[in-house]
Amino acid sequence: MDAQQFLAEFGHIANAPGGIERLRELVLHLAVTGKLVEQNATDECAKELLARMRQYASVGNPKKRGRASKKVNSKQLYADGDMPPNWVFVELGELGDWGAGSTPSRRNSSYYGGTIPWFKSGELKADYITSSEEFVSELALKECSLRLNIPGDVLIAMYGANIGQTSIVGVKSTTNQAVCACTPHNGLNNRFLLLTLRAMKNYFIGLGAGGAQPNISKEKIVATCIGLPPSEEQSRIVAKLDELMALCDTLEAQQQARRELQNKLRQSTLQAVANATSPHELQTTWARLADNFGRLFHGQDDVDDLRKAVLDLAVSGYLSNLDELDEPASVLKGKILAAKERGIADGSFFRKKHVKPEELVETTLPAHWASITLDEAISTIDAGWSPACLPSARDDENKWGVLKTTAVQVLRFLPHEHKELPASLDPRPQYQIEVGDILITRAGPKNRVGICCVVDAAPPRLMISDKLIRFHIVDDLINPRFVALCLSAGEPGRIVERLKSGMADSQMNISQDKLRSITIPLPPIEEQQRILTKIEAFMKVVDVYSERLRKSHRLAEQAAAATVSSLTGIAIEQEEEPMKAPQTELVAPLRLGAAPDIKAQAPLSTILARHHGEMSAKDLWQRFGGEIDAFYAQLKTEVAHGWILEPAPAEMREKPAETVSA
Repeated sequence: MDAQQFLAEFGHIANAPGGIERLRELVLHLAVTGKLVEQNATDECAKELLARMRQYASVGNPKKRGRASKKVNSKQLYADGDMPPNWVFVELGELGDWGAGSTPSRRNSSYYGGTIPWFKSGELKADYITSSEEFVSELALKECSLRLNIPGDVLIAMYGANIGQTSIVGVKSTTNQAVCACTPHNGLNNRFLLLTLRAMKNYFIGLGAGGAQPNISKEKIVATCIGLPPSEEQSRIVAKLDELMALCDTLEAQQQARRELQNKLRQSTLQAVANATSPHELQTTWARLADNFGRLFHGQDDVDDLRKAVLDLAVSGYLSNLDELDEPASVLKGKILAAKERGIADGSFFRKKHVKPEELVETTLPAHWASITLDEAISTIDAGWSPACLPSARDDENKWGVLKTTAVQVLRFLPHEHKELPASLDPRPQYQIEVGDILITRAGPKNRVGICCVVDAAPPRLMISDKLIRFHIVDDLINPRFVALCLSAGEPGRIVERLKSGMADSQMNISQDKLRSITIPLPPIEEQQRILTKIEAFMKVVDVYSERLRKSHRLAEQAAAATVSSLTGIAIEQEEEPMKAPQTELVAPLRLGAAPDIKAQAPLSTILARHHGEMSAKDLWQRFGGEIDAFYAQLKTEVAHGWILEPAPAEMREKPAETVSA
């Protein structure tokens, strides 16, 4: 690769998501394949250096004499004939003295707590390491066949998730059996060895075997071949690579600074949208945000901030305004309170103990709005039942199931997130879900407590668990979707967050009494629907921007990977998990039919709508992201509803047997 080619491709790599890391990989590859610095004709040929190493091994280490090994073909770093002529291809085992450590018996306390650092594979995180988590004694070193490593030895991890991690040890020390160490022979720069091993990390990972605890052996490592340059060139390579890595660090810091500035600008713009005092000002600030979307939003987390801002606006009263025909919110509140008292009087509702209201103190609501506590608005509230269920979801709606907390997402209900009730247990029909139920998670990790949604599709025989609270509003006088919105955004959402309690973030809860204490805004019922409709419209726009951003990032990643591949010859790894292929394939494209209702569970139609209403079945399946059986089941449902046009029977064919994967 020449300088012009590198400069032409530099921007594609550096500016892509994860681009700096790609750039580091590229520089590292160039370094260990002889393309980073020029060769010098005055350098001693690497063959002569290797001859001296072999002479040393035969004289200084007689036990190494005659060592036979099965060479490992590791020429993936070097295209045929692409290694510099003054380099030599050699086994790692010939370049130093290699050995692994071990773990002294834990039953002998005298082996531990000594003065000798004892490194484990997980500690190999930096170029140089000097401090270990544990120490062993001189007795352990003597009795347990521990290898004593000296300052400058190169360590490589051989087990588990850390395979291929490397460090240079800076103190006299030893290691456990998951780490192999090398004392380089004279003439091998330990930094060059470190960099070469690091460049081959993915190769060593590929060599790993062992299932849940993959590992590579010392024998495989020492039998691996690498390119060895002259000693002088090794030093030049290390110096140049350190220089370029420092530049990568600087570039990364500059990108981080730019990202922080972008975050501040985005937050400022979102704040301006949230602080709009009139529909006209909201329209102006939103247009400014839309015009600068590419400058303000970097990743999907940023887009989530935008979605949250839209919801906050809705709860604060900025997405709709008064219609003279609307029934006043004060009248609506009076109806709710009166209906609640009638229900308590006739025994339809139970009177709950009084709770101290959590008032709205940060939000200035529109003058024509009111506010109401959930205690005043709730007619019924309960939690479910959590029996010991089967590990998977039911395969038949005639069977009973119990919802998991993951069935409740922010403003989305996922009925397939459940477990099957064993046939040996009697169901409790009183906990069966119904359309219109408002659900909120009451227990679990902090980030999963207080999540709220409305049941918009209720397959039969699904029950709520006792980690879910279910409640209803008196006579449905407040739109349940608006209630869920209030509990998910704005000041009420922040109150939900504050009311969570627990000893640790991993296990928190919110009680029914705390939930009833929360105050929510109360617009006229007609305005509630207008707000929900406006949210849906806004979210469709956000989804379009999000999809563009996702595609842009994906293309940038692919371009960076392809560039690195073309410059280095390293094959691009496929990140996607293989999916089970269908026995039949649809030849005709799938086309969008009648638009589904906004409450409908129609993921395939939604995807089609985002892609001009037409795409191939294979593309739709891959974007759906589920198992093929689930895809066809969903497709059948949406075709039956008319949301997707039914393909002609003649346009489905059997795939050839050899093309069907298991």
